[in-house]
Amino acid sequence: MIPTTILTGFLGAGKTTLLNRILQEDHGMRIAVIENEFGEENIDNEILVRDTGEQIVEMNNGCICCTVRGDLIVALSNLAQKRDAGEIAFDRVVIETTGLANPGPVAQTFFVDEEVGANYMLDAVVTVVDARHAMAQLDQHEEAQRQVGFADKILLSKTDLVSAEELATLTARLARINPRAPISKSDFGRAPIAEVLDLKGFNLNDKLELDPDFLLTDQVHEDGHVHDEHCGHDHHHHDHGHDHDHHHSHHTDDIAAFVFKSNRPFDTAKLDEFLGGLVNVYGPRMLRYKGVLFMQDADRKVVFQGVHQIMGSDLGAKWGENDVRGSKMVFIGKNLPKDIFISGLEQCLV
Repeated sequence: MIPTTILTGFLGAGKTTLLNRILQEDHGMRIAVIENEFGEENIDNEILVRDTGEQIVEMNNGCICCTVRGDLIVALSNLAQKRDAGEIAFDRVVIETTGLANPGPVAQTFFVDEEVGANYMLDAVVTVVDARHAMAQLDQHEEAQRQVGFADKILLSKTDLVSAEELATLTARLARINPRAPISKSDFGRAPIAEVLDLKGFNLNDKLELDPDFLLTDQVHEDGHVHDEHCGHDHHHHDHGHDHDHHHSHHTDDIAAFVFKSNRPFDTAKLDEFLGGLVNVYGPRMLRYKGVLFMQDADRKVVFQGVHQIMGSDLGAKWGENDVRGSKMVFIGKNLPKDIFISGLEQCLV
């Protein structure tokens, strides 16, 4: 299985700068970069690849760059076939989406096509966020919110162009939209490779164990109020009405997150039926959802996650003697009816 990273971010966020560094740095990895342009004329390609007559260009550090005009499934399959035939060599793939792309369909590619699923493993969605312009972009463009909502990792660029206060306000807003994605800096494309590749943000296995920070809702935001599950959850949807930023107060993001926690076990049949119904009704609006579940009469944790209408689960590690058994779930989506989700999940408990 070839680990694959989806690199996304709004127009001008710094994706190409980061990619250029990856393609030219002496890191010893053989990375295939796919420019996924959905058939549009691609200016980034002029920057990344000097000889645009070639569809696949090999870099001097062992990386290759491939420009896709059209079907991503075809491109991934062709790359895998050339690799198997010994024509090209690569160990991992990075797919760069357009700045206006919704990462959802790209992520779904790995679950809906058998050949892609047999050759590639989706490692993580990494979103580059322009610290200077992100507040306005999040206000004006749903695509920018979606890119943050889908992220397994957020890299902040251009942090040198904003004040510490502006950065704190933005970071708090990003954490409200997506509380499960760690945030770090990537100014001028300078992010360690370990911050971009092999994050294991997407795959389901017991090594993943849902890193402990992923459901950290007990964060202290910039208003000094500690948020936890006793807050009534409303903080996930808005900024309390405080004027955190003189130019952008009252940021009500369509895309937001909320968390469900319980120490009571789930009834398996009830939960399966309820989650199936949620996905049928709200799937197109459910960007990402993930959790560790405590199931009745089960000695192992169940790890579940999904993208839109595609949902999967896997057995995790055994519950330890000293573990506090309980379920933790996070849902990130567009205008999801939180009350229906929370009350419905409560009715699935034993």
